[in-house]
Amino acid sequence: TLLQITLSSDHTSTDHTSRRHDDRTVSAQQSSWSNSGKSMPESEGVVLENVSIGLKTEDSKKNVVRKVKPEKRRWTLGLSDIGMDLARACAAEALGTFFLILICVGSANSRVLDQLSNSTGTLHLQPLYYIGISFAFGIGIGGIVHILADASGGHVNPAVSFALFLDKRISFVGMIFYMIAQFAGGFAGAGVLYGLGNHGDDALENISGGNSYNPEFLNWGQAFFFEVFGTMFLVLTILSSINESRGHAPSYLQPLAIGLSIFVVHIWLIPYTNCAINPVRGVVWNIIIGQAGNQSFIFLFGPLVGGGVAVPIFNFIFNP
Repeated sequence: TLLQITLSSDHTSTDHTSRRHDDRTVSAQQSSWSNSGKSMPESEGVVLENVSIGLKTEDSKKNVVRKVKPEKRRWTLGLSDIGMDLARACAAEALGTFFLILICVGSANSRVLDQLSNSTGTLHLQPLYYIGISFAFGIGIGGIVHILADASGGHVNPAVSFALFLDKRISFVGMIFYMIAQFAGGFAGAGVLYGLGNHGDDALENISGGNSYNPEFLNWGQAFFFEVFGTMFLVLTILSSINESRGHAPSYLQPLAIGLSIFVVHIWLIPYTNCAINPVRGVVWNIIIGQAGNQSFIFLFGPLVGGGVAVPIFNFIFNP
């Protein structure tokens, strides 16, 4: 239902009562016609305006629906953002990435692989392992975004923060502080996961959850672009979910859409790169378990490139 607000004239009359179209319609008093003793003809259309960014408006005479563009945003340095609000937002981002690594990365457990093996050690149920990890990341990150939404926006991903900076939604200072908080929370989560999981008893090369690709099947360029395209899909989903011109109000549907996109991308990318699409996820666990190497730059920079490319694509094609 379109929110319709009819513009009233300066002179009001008590001879006519408001005319209510529906629960969300506010009608103005027809003063100029009332004073002259006439009723307003049906042909006299009134141009309707709205008071909320992103809602549609309608011209009652021409019955034309037109989209209201949100206020134009600008890039800002954001020194004025430094304060308690930013501190609370950074604390939320750190806590969110802490749980992302602890719970989501923790779902990629080498002991689960042992349980899925048959008596000869052959992994005959490995697809279930991939699907389980995909569910953990998709539903888990969707829940984290829902929890953090009011506090920080629920980025929990430097590639997302970088993309939202390019889209002029956060300041440069805000982006930098968010990234620092995300990596700090990620390292804390990785450390706790390593300690609680008793991984010290395992050979480091046997610990699951790290990001890597098999050079026998992929070269570094292929792995890099897998991460780029996976992150592009995620960021395009996010930008679509928060697009004001579509009239999207904050709700549980946005974390759900984001979580589902992460679920789908993980099913796609786990067999290739173990799916990072997040520099924190792609680097911190590898460092903690001693698997960081020359492949790490792919999982650090690939998502950042993917997030950066997604912004102009979205604004040019989907939100001109």
